[in-house]
Amino acid sequence: MNLKIATVISIMLIFSGCSSTNTSNGANSSTNPTVAPSTQPTIEPTASPTAEPTAAIDPIAEKIANMTLDEKIGQMVLVGLEGTSMQEHSKEMIDSYHVGGFILYKDNITSAAQTLKFLNQLKQANQDNQAALWLSIDQEGGKVSRMPDDFKKLPPAADVGKAANANYTNLIGQALGEEVRALGFNMDFAPVLDINSNPKNPVIGNRSFGAKADTVITHGIVTMKAIQSKQVAAVVKHFPGHGDTSVDSHLDLPVVNKTLDELKGFELLPFEEAIRQGADAIMIAHLLIPKIDPDYPASLSKKMITGLLREELDYNGIVITDDMTMGGITEHFNVGEAAVDSVQAGSDIILIGHDYATQISVLKSLKQAARDDVLSKARLDESVYRILSLKNKYQLKDTATASVDIEAVNHHIQTALQAKKQK
Repeated sequence: MNLKIATVISIMLIFSGCSSTNTSNGANSSTNPTVAPSTQPTIEPTASPTAEPTAAIDPIAEKIANMTLDEKIGQMVLVGLEGTSMQEHSKEMIDSYHVGGFILYKDNITSAAQTLKFLNQLKQANQDNQAALWLSIDQEGGKVSRMPDDFKKLPPAADVGKAANANYTNLIGQALGEEVRALGFNMDFAPVLDINSNPKNPVIGNRSFGAKADTVITHGIVTMKAIQSKQVAAVVKHFPGHGDTSVDSHLDLPVVNKTLDELKGFELLPFEEAIRQGADAIMIAHLLIPKIDPDYPASLSKKMITGLLREELDYNGIVITDDMTMGGITEHFNVGEAAVDSVQAGSDIILIGHDYATQISVLKSLKQAARDDVLSKARLDESVYRILSLKNKYQLKDTATASVDIEAVNHHIQTALQAKKQK
């Protein structure tokens, strides 16, 4: 509609409004001698040929448009915390920095009742923020288990893969999702999609479903989908593949001397299938692959994240770093600067599992980079959109979990364990 037409219609509507019936005070058009009904202007009901349909409102984009810089950066950070109940630093992370979520480790968990109460405290503290919290945990089964002793133990991935029983794998995956969801968690850093091809590997071992790509693909994808079926976001790890390393990235930076073609023919296969099957999020490892990027580990590498994962493998879900306080980063980089590098490379969420001072350093470094336009508004909005979209997918809310039925969860776990021998 052009300006002239719009102005004419506005004037006509004003006159029309003045002569309309007013039922509240009993007046009508016949009592108004200044405007006769026969002289009322008429408006054609047809729309202007130049009018365009109104674009549908995207509620996520609308929310982002109303977020402050601190709120956007907060969504892109996930932090660890101290203690087994709400502490001052945790509250500050919510109130002042608007962090997108927390990760709990074994030190934060003593019992089912305590964990439930702790997570409810975090949810309550976050009520006034723009988005609900990610409440995450590393729960794989086997030696990487953070669950309290109230729950029965689940086997390591290697035992699940060795059983070669997809139904058993599915039930174990559901049990993983069931137990973390029962306590109020909504994100699990599992399953491991690394192929355990190096027997000297000090960090993966029986956390992997096996030494063959097919085994890892079959059981890894079933587990991923089973966890998701319990309304828990599954974060597959550790891209591009941590199986053929002899250094623990918790301590230092492993080097993988493989070409891109070699990775595509082996290590990347489970991740490619996870992408095809709807992976929620992918964790990037602190691995240096000099034949692809001689300067930066995968977690900081634009060649690996944007070039390989986003563009070549066509992945548009969330990318989250492995813990930035691991030796693979801290022994070689300033963590705040590394966080900025990682976001520039294409990461959406920076995971800082330990050390309050380091967490603050990362938040401040990201904010300063945004102010200096090192990280553009468009780059931040792109990541925040992915994050809020996944939170929306799982309908995250900071609603307290009323109670945990330990007996019911253990029944599900026991049912899963018994399925091992049933073909």
